[in-house]
Order: sequence, then structure tokens, then C-alpha cells
Amino acid sequence: MLFPTIDFAIFFVVVFLVHWLLNPFRLPWKLFMIGASYVFYAWWDPSFVWLLVGFSVITQVGALAVVGNRNKAKRQRMWVLAVALIAAFAPLLWFKYYVFTALNVSTVAGWFGGGEPLPLMQIVLPIGISFYTFMGVSYVIDIHRGKIEPAGWVDVFLYLSFFPHLVAGPIVRSNELIPQFAKRKDPRRIDVSMASYLIMAGLFKKVVLSSFVATSIVDPVFADPGSHTSPEILVAIYGYAVQIYADFSGYTDIAIGLALLLGFKFPQNFDRPYTAVSLQDFWRRWHMTLSRWLRDYLYIPLGGNRLGETRTYVNIMLTMLLGGLWHGAAWTFVVWGAIHGTGQVVGHYRRTHGLEKPAENTQQRVIKQIVTFNIVCLGWVFFRSDSIGTAFDMLAGLVTRFGAAPLITLPVLGAIALGIGMQYLPQGPSERIRVVFSRMTPVVQGVVLALGLLVISTLGPQGVAPFIYFQF
Repeated sequence: MLFPTIDFAIFFVVVFLVHWLLNPFRLPWKLFMIGASYVFYAWWDPSFVWLLVGFSVITQVGALAVVGNRNKAKRQRMWVLAVALIAAFAPLLWFKYYVFTALNVSTVAGWFGGGEPLPLMQIVLPIGISFYTFMGVSYVIDIHRGKIEPAGWVDVFLYLSFFPHLVAGPIVRSNELIPQFAKRKDPRRIDVSMASYLIMAGLFKKVVLSSFVATSIVDPVFADPGSHTSPEILVAIYGYAVQIYADFSGYTDIAIGLALLLGFKFPQNFDRPYTAVSLQDFWRRWHMTLSRWLRDYLYIPLGGNRLGETRTYVNIMLTMLLGGLWHGAAWTFVVWGAIHGTGQVVGHYRRTHGLEKPAENTQQRVIKQIVTFNIVCLGWVFFRSDSIGTAFDMLAGLVTRFGAAPLITLPVLGAIALGIGMQYLPQGPSERIRVVFSRMTPVVQGVVLALGLLVISTLGPQGVAPFIYFQF
């Protein structure tokens, strides 16, 4: 995490208590929450707080400029929007893509006997910059489209810095969060049982499940695939599918739970993605806030499916390729995006030409789920690998190095089965558990939560690795 778990717990308890204590006295709780969020972000690197402040100013200035030119000619309105978006994207492009661009430009120039290569430098990627950039951009575009009106400066600063979602999402849109700032929350209406359930579930997925699978098989195999056998490589690939789901959905659960304890609701970000029957269905279930962002602010503006069949396929591929690059400045992420783009193009073609029919029975649905899951896992190979070469070493090792597999143990197989199998469980039992918890007295609830934390701390590793999506 950003800082030791106990420090984070103390930080949140202080924020939680002060937030509600400020409430009855009509004190500026928004300013307090902004300050607390900046303290949270500064714990990682104080210098990047100024980047977040600057980005918030750029976003609001751009939004006000868009509004100020609403009655101008279309050409002028589009120029103002373009300048606002360029200014909003500029920090992300510099911090995330300069080195990648410089390396590739220098390489291509070298092929043709070009001049001096572009200078390289050590650039530290600010945590969460991709997430708050997309949030700011959606805010400006929605104002341009007339869907919302500009919020006040304080609300915009709080919207972009609100610490539960700051470092790894979900990508909350302004119309989903800013209206919630308008009215003070009643602490008596906080759904503590749901918030606690989400936080505990997220901690278990991240601290126990994701960390165990990563250290037991995923990290050693991906670090040196040539030293491992085909069964180990196969299990490591499935293990990474579980690791990234448990890691990212675990953080999302924690973020949603923390926001709920403070009186705010975030949108759902995962819906059992490994039960998907197609790649299109997968993206309706995986990182749902990003999927909707790519659809509304990239795919549809490119023309969507309104400009003919060929253009639709081009738009799908461009959306997924840029979605891949959003995840990381490396060719492995481009290939990952291309795999999903190609799969979605093929699926769209089959649906529009009557070659693909809905699953008519359980057997057909299971087959579709297995095929989709394995295509997703193929993409995860490139997503996780540190280079294209490593990814192909992994894939080649699937069919060339049979032998003993000491890393495949019953606990590893059990963890992978749990990570995938939990997505197929009905929601009824978990809801009944939450209802039973909600009916307990506060003292009993505290004991249950303490026992849960004890179990998580006991089963989890020493220290907790950073969340995977912090680097995006």
C-alpha cells in the first residue's frame, strides 16, 4: 500500500471521526476532506501533490473556458475544447509516455541512420495519474456536451482528490460524485455492515489471495519461464488471472467500502468477469468504469458503429489499442489491447452475420465461458510479461517443457480454484451473511471484524506489495 497498513488504518479512523465530528458544527468539511486527501497522496511523494493541485486548476479552467464559448461558432468551440483536453492530457503524456516515445523514435531513427537520439531521463510515474486524468477529461467533455454544468472550485478539487478512489479508481464521473457533495451526510444512515463487508472482502482478496498466488507461483515463473515446466507455466498463467482480479477488485471493494463509511457511493467496477461468455461480455464485467469511459469518450466519438461495418471494426481496434496503452507504456500492453480488439472484432462480425447464437443450454454456455476465459488468459500473458520475448517464452513453454512441477501444490491449486470459483457462487448466501452481520450489536460486530483482521493478518504475507494498478 502507500504506507504501512497500521498507518493507513489510523489515518482513516482519524478522517472518519473528524469528518463526522465536523458535521454538526457546519464547519468546512469539504476543505477538510481535500486536505486529508492531499495528506494521503503526499505520504507517497509530497512533490506530486502540486501536480494534482495543478491538474485540478487546469481542469476547472478548461471547463469554464468551454462554458464561456458555448455561444461561439462551432470551430471556435472545438478549438477551445481541444486546448482544454491537450492541457489535461499533457501531464499524463509526459510522465507516462515520454520515455516510451523517446526510445521508439530513437530506434526507428537509428534504422534510417538518423541523428542524435532523443534524450532519456528518469521519470517517476505519479500514482493514480491515469485515473484522475480520465476523471478530469470526462468532466470537461460532459460540460462541452451540455450534460452537466461546471461545479464550484472546491467541489472540483474534492472530486479529483477524494482519497478512496485517488490511486487506483474506480473512475468515478462527476455526475456520479459531485452531486453527493451538495448535502451533508447523516451518520445515522451509513450502511456500516455493507461497508465493513466490502472492506473485509477486499482485504482478503488482496492481502491473502492475490499475494499468496503471486509469491507462490506467478512471480517466480514469469521472472524466468525457461526454468519452469509446462504445467507450472500453465498454472502460473491461470494464477495471474486470479492475482490481478483479486488485487484490483480487492482494492475496488476497499475503496467503495471506505467511501461508503464516509457517506459516499461509488459505482460498481466488477461483476464476476470470469463468468463472461464473450470478450464483449467480459468488458461489461471487468473494470466497468473504464469500459464505459472508453465507450463514451473514445469509441462513440470515433464514430462507433454508425459509419459502416469496416469503420466499426477500425473503431473497436483503435479503442482497445489505446485502452492497452492506457494501462502501460510498453508494447506488451499494445499486444494485450490488440488481442482483445481482435477478439471483439471477430465477435462483432459473427453476431452481425448470424454466425454466433446465444447459448441455448448450460453446456453451450460453459463452452463459451471456457473459451472466453482462455482468450483473456492469453492476453494476461502479455499484460504481465516484462517484454514481448518473455511472453513468447511463456507461450512456447506451454508445449515444450514437460516434467516435474514442484511449484504446483494443493494450496496453490486451491487458491486458484477459489479465485475463479467464487465468481460462480450465487449472491444469496453472501447477502444473508451481511444481513446477519448487520443485525449484530456494535460490540459483536467489532469482535467479528477483529477476528477477521486477525485471520487476514495471519494468512497474509509479511508486508503487502503495492496494488498492481497503482502503476497505471
